[in-house]
Parts: sequence; structure tokens; C-alpha cells
Amino acid sequence: MRNPLSERIVGIKPSGIRKFFDIVHEMKDAISLGVGEPDFDTPWHIREEGIYSLEKGKTFYTSNSGLMELRQEICNYMKRKLDVVYDPAKEVIITVGGSEAIDIALRAMVDPGDEVLIPQPSYVSYEPCAILANATPVIINLKAENEFRLTAQELRENITDKTKILILPFPNNPTGAIMEKKDLEAIAEVILEKDLYVISDEIYSELSYKDEHVSIVSLPGMQERTILINGFSKAYAMTGWRLGYACGPKAIIEQMTKIHQFAIMCAPTTSQYAAVEALRNGDEDVAMMRESYNQRRRFLLHAFEEMGLPCFEPYGAFYVFPCIKEFGMSSEEFATRFLQEEKVAVVPGTAFGDSGEGFLRISYAYSLENLKEAIGRLARFVARLKEEKRNQ
Repeated sequence: MRNPLSERIVGIKPSGIRKFFDIVHEMKDAISLGVGEPDFDTPWHIREEGIYSLEKGKTFYTSNSGLMELRQEICNYMKRKLDVVYDPAKEVIITVGGSEAIDIALRAMVDPGDEVLIPQPSYVSYEPCAILANATPVIINLKAENEFRLTAQELRENITDKTKILILPFPNNPTGAIMEKKDLEAIAEVILEKDLYVISDEIYSELSYKDEHVSIVSLPGMQERTILINGFSKAYAMTGWRLGYACGPKAIIEQMTKIHQFAIMCAPTTSQYAAVEALRNGDEDVAMMRESYNQRRRFLLHAFEEMGLPCFEPYGAFYVFPCIKEFGMSSEEFATRFLQEEKVAVVPGTAFGDSGEGFLRISYAYSLENLKEAIGRLARFVARLKEEKRNQ
């Protein structure tokens, strides 16, 4: 009997995030600080709009690109937040989460042999999606001394005559790193010089704690060569609604829509009606959640300082990325021992690329009460490791 499986698919490793949380579910009194999911419920007025759409029988397919009403609200949002203008009819597509947008953007843009630059540590989907699109992923290893920001020099060093796309994953999962305007201007200069395209994943754009988020599309010459990806999961606590979107040049969005048309048909209609309400009246909800996350962020950084665990200050998303290199064990070993001995699950940095070795991703999308208990256990574990090290 011939092998029924694709060699390409078999060769892709499963996500490194899930392993520890499957164990946590079977462990009494365990705490998980690993899943990047807001602990808030979707705001009531947004849920209510979804319920109302069902009560009114709005259970039909939308157009492949999504409700025009929602695409218009996205364009209004882009103008309000970034001062950029998109055509809702031709330059916006509604997708099943930001993850689908990443997938279909790559499939629409690359041919076999094209190289896609992927800064790491970063979200687990970029590299597999590039492989599934028949592209060649080229990893740029980001450095802690640069606060895990992508520099123009690092970008330039990894460009070849086959390079076509740069994935720009900021604010970043897992590090919490951001790119400020001066950083993006230096990157944009190289992109324009080398005639590259950008897939800018801005799903955490509303969760910036230093200044207002800046998008590369707002810089001169960049809107026409960038696919901007965003969604509703993180900012509006709408993970299970599975709704994202992409904005970009008409020619690219047209081909993305073709893939979406054959593979998906359209994003969930109920979710789209709820998202219209989120964009129109959700700013106060976002501000409240952002302030709560910021409080937790500051708590964790203070706790790390007290226990002597190095951690650069992240200004985006809801993750911290402390360094555990001093203990002489791998991220996987540290996370495994921490789970076994203190019943707390965190994600090894290597789940997000080899350059994550020596770090842990800790999510603060959890209640302060849970965080305090978990960090108390971490402080105890770190003190024990330091004592072991002194006694060696």
C-alpha cells in the first residue's frame, strides 16, 4: 500500500505550545501561564449584537470578502488609528482569524523558490505557512540586546536575490517587543531599496504600552507593498469568534480572495455582525483591558527584578520573555521541571524558534490572583535552582 501522506506535511513539526497544557489539564492545582488568550469575556454589547443577528435570522453566507458594512468599519478604523485610506470594496478581506490571513497572503504571493524572511522568536505559524506555500523560509534570529527588535542591518544581511517577502511580527508574540517609528523607517528604507513586500502582522496593535502603535503602512511608499493583518481575538477578547482581516493592494487582495473563496467561502456571519459593533463602540472596552494588562505587566517585571530573573521590558502584547540561561539548562528542561515541581505551565522559548533558547514565554492574560500565585511558585523554584547552583 502506497504512503498516503505528503512528505512536506509530515516534515512540519507540530506546535510546541500545546505539549505542556495537555499535561496541565490532568494535573490537580496546576496553573497555566501559556495560552495567549484574554481572560476577559467578550464585552456584552458585542455578544449582544451577535445574538441579535441570530434572532433576526442573519445566518446566510456573506460575500467572499465579507460584509461590506464590516469592511467599511475596518477602513474607518484604519483612517482613525493609522491615518491610511483603504478601499473597502477592493483592498480588504475578512478572514477566519488572523491565521488564515497569514496563510492565504503567502499562498497568493510566493512561487516555489521564493524566500520569505521570518524574524524569530515569533508566532509559530509563519514558518509552516511559508513551507506550505512552497516558499523557502529564511530565519532572522533576533537578539535580546536589541530588545528583540528587527534591525536594518539584520534585515540586509539576510536578503538574497530570491528574497520576496518580509514578515513583520510586531508587537511580538512571544517576546512582547515592539517596533517604534524610527525602527520601522530604517527597515522601510531597505525594503524599498531591495524591492521587497511585507506581511505585517499587527494582531496585538491595540496592546501597546509605551506610545501609540505605529504601522509600517503609514510610512511613505509602504502601503502599496504591504499586507496588513489584524483581527478581533486579542484586542476585543473574541478568540472563539474566529475573525480576522487583511488590508492591502487590490491585486494581492484579489488573489487572496480567490483562495479564500475556494477553501473557506466566507468568515462566520454572526462573528462579522458582532465585529461591526466592536469597531464602532469598543474603544472603551479595549482601553479598560489594556490598562489591566499593563498593571499585570508591571507586576511581573517587578517580581522578576525581586527574584533576580533578567527580563527586558516588553511594551506590547501580553507576554514577558524572561531569561533563564544562568541555570545551565535548556528552556525545555526548565519548563518541564517547573511544571513537575511547582505545577505551573509556561512555554519554552524554543517553541518560537531556535533563538528562543534560554528564555520562557509567560502570558499575563490571566487574573492578577492567578499571576501572584504562579509567580510565587516561580520565585520559590528560582531560589531552589540558585541554591542548587551554589552547592555544586
